[in-house]
Parts: sequence; C-alpha cells; structure tokens
Amino acid sequence: MTGAPRPFVLLATRAEDGPADEEYALFLRASGLRPEQLRRVRLEAGPMPAMDLDAVSGIFVGGSPFNSSDPADTKSAVQRRVEAEFADLLAEVVARDVPFLGACYGVGTIGTHLGATIDRRHSEPISIVPVTLSDAGAADPLLAGMPRTFDAFVGHKEAISELPAPAVLLASSPSCPVQMFRVGENVYATQFHPELDVDGITTRIHAYAAHGYFAPDELDATLAAVRRVHVSEPARILRTFVARYAR
Repeated sequence: MTGAPRPFVLLATRAEDGPADEEYALFLRASGLRPEQLRRVRLEAGPMPAMDLDAVSGIFVGGSPFNSSDPADTKSAVQRRVEAEFADLLAEVVARDVPFLGACYGVGTIGTHLGATIDRRHSEPISIVPVTLSDAGAADPLLAGMPRTFDAFVGHKEAISELPAPAVLLASSPSCPVQMFRVGENVYATQFHPELDVDGITTRIHAYAAHGYFAPDELDATLAAVRRVHVSEPARILRTFVARYAR
C-alpha cells in the first residue's frame, strides 16, 4: 500500500493580496497542480512553519519585492526574518539535494547561500527577453524538450553577476548572464518567471507601478513590451518539475 501523495510547497513573500493570490493561481495553472497539491506559505505574513522535507515532493519560491543585495540597514524586519529563514532552509535543501525551484527571488536566496556576487549590473526592466540554454542546460532533464532559445518574462532590479563553482549555469539572456542555474542534481533557480502569462504580468505591472521597476511615464510602454510576443515555453519547466519529482 502506498501513502498519500506528498504536496508541493510554494513559499511566497508578496504582501499585496491581489498579486499574491494571482501568483498562486499562476503556479497552479502552469504546473498543472490542484490546490490540495500545492500548499502556499505566505512568509511576509508570519514566520516560516517547521517544514519536514521528507513530507513534501518539492519546493517552489515565487518572486518578491525583496532584494538580497539591498544594504542591511534598509531592509525591513520582515525581510531580515525571511532571509534568515531561507538561510536555514536552504542549508538543509542544498545539503540533502531536495527538489527546489526558485523563480526570480530564488536566484537571490540560493545565490546568497552560495556566496554568489549579486548586484544591479545585470538588472532587466519588465519585458520579454530571449533566454538561451547553455550546453549543460540543453542536457538538463528539467529542460528536456525546451527550444535552445525561448522567450520569457523578466523584471528584476538585481541579478547574479558571478556564479560560484558549485553551481552549473543553465541559461543566459543578452543582458543577464545568469538566467538559470542548478546546484547538485535537484536544486534550481531561474531569474525569469516560468509561471507568468501576459495577464499575470499585467497585474504585476499595475500593482508595482510605484516600486521603481519603471518610470511613472513608462506604464503604457511597459504594458506594450510584455504583449509583443506570445510567451508559452517557460511554463513547461514547472510541469516537468512536477512530473519529475511528484511522490
């Protein structure tokens, strides 16, 4: 007799209910999971609960208003708590090679854990960029079936400019050298957002219009930039992650 399926977990940090709820819906839709199969934990609302990594199939991390590279004295108490909780969690995740996929903020959290150089040299405005797989990326099982170059949604103030040796570079874009990497066999991070569709990114553009991702007079241009092509391939990564790791 087999036990009950083990859920996946989405660790989220968005304080605004609208974007937070839509992010959860986007992860459900892109991954093919049902609500009972994807447990959401809103870290901005309270401490991370104790997590038995043997009781979950894998962990997702969504995007965040937090920037890992911000000066410590500018970070809120909530951000400092969340960062400390991620430090503890990732120490176990990386040591045990637990299935993990961090989208956007995942780069900051795992990158910080690895001691990567994270700064604002390779930030990208909210837009669609071509992401190209490295040779290692083309051979990675999570990226099986992906085109060698595909379009993806991005929008980030910081990025990794120097990837430490333990990590394997899987993908880059013209203005951001580290779009995706892997640690061990099962721990992944993407700078782009595999969960997003055009409706989702439109909601975020409106919700974060005053958060410094673009100038106040660039709203219409930003909305136009994310509608210029149809983005569909990145969601395949989430479906493959679920198919590979569901237990």
